Amino acid sequence: MSQGKTAAPNWILRLAVLAVVAAGIFYGISYTLRPVVLVAVAATGKAVRTVPGTVEVKAEFAIELKSEVGGRVSSSSLEIGQRVFKNDVLVQIDTGDVDLDIERIRNEITAAKRRVELGSTLRPEVLNMKDTLENLDRQTRAGTYPAAEFEKQKRLFQQLEQRMELDEVNSRLLLENYENSLRAKTREKAKMTIVAPSDGVVTVVTARVGDLIGSNSPIATIIAVGRTIEAKITEENFAAIKLGQKATVRFLTFGADQYNAVISKILPSADAATQRYTVFLDLALPEGRVLLPGLTGEVSVVIAERANAVIIPRRALVGDYVYVAAGGRLERRKVAKGYESLYQVEVVSGLAEGEQVVVEQQDRFREGERVRTQVISN
Repeated sequence: MSQGKTAAPNWILRLAVLAVVAAGIFYGISYTLRPVVLVAVAATGKAVRTVPGTVEVKAEFAIELKSEVGGRVSSSSLEIGQRVFKNDVLVQIDTGDVDLDIERIRNEITAAKRRVELGSTLRPEVLNMKDTLENLDRQTRAGTYPAAEFEKQKRLFQQLEQRMELDEVNSRLLLENYENSLRAKTREKAKMTIVAPSDGVVTVVTARVGDLIGSNSPIATIIAVGRTIEAKITEENFAAIKLGQKATVRFLTFGADQYNAVISKILPSADAATQRYTVFLDLALPEGRVLLPGLTGEVSVVIAERANAVIIPRRALVGDYVYVAAGGRLERRKVAKGYESLYQVEVVSGLAEGEQVVVEQQDRFREGERVRTQVISN
């Protein structure tokens, strides 16, 4: 009789254990089948208000290298991608004809200097006539030579003297003209040696050795090594922009990497076509990272900050709502936004620090749905 009473409780105990195990298995299976949601934890930090814009990297300047004089290219060191430095010799134009002109002008200068040294060919005649005139002056005063004839000879002497002086002036003028021609030819020769106007990189080469080029012909394009970062701000956001404001910049080429920047210049007028304003940024780049002209991205200019704010990722918002994961279920909750930046937003009400918000694929879920959570960093 006692054995029957003992067997019944054992059977009930085993059944209870099996029920617990089955419940655990069922819960485990159902939990495993729950969808996984990516959540971020609402944290306390500094909220920033920013205005967005687009950025583009440009060379500080681009120079189209041209020749001021024509001729045939006799030598060139230009290569695409070549780094050049100010005053480097890049192209030499053949100077053969100019050298001949310079030699001819120098010979003419030598002859002209000699003519100036010797004076006019009329000088001996002037000196002789001067002596004659002095003798006639004495005779006129003595009454042995007619006064009217003396005046006539005096006028002839003055005319001859003026011709001599004019002749000597023309000789000096001719010498000066030759010297000016020499300086002009020397400058022309100097221009046939084309040097880099500044440091830069060669991006286009349009003249090679042997090419015959005309004056003002393009030879190459050189862009500066330095870069400028131009940001475009819409008209409605421009009023809040000031010199010295901090900003963060992200370039499409570098993915999610962000770089600190400061507004250094502001252009006061908008682009006529887009009605967007241009500001320039001073950008802090890590060593080894190079910005190439043409890179584009986006900028967030910080115009206000607030400490001790509840912050969540901006992508957690669906309009004015967020999905909050609590107790394994989702709750759709309306929130009030404060300051907004490129990636984060301040929640003024509707959410507490430490609560978890869904940050991806919110359209796949519904309120009250059971989920598993995977926390990611903000």
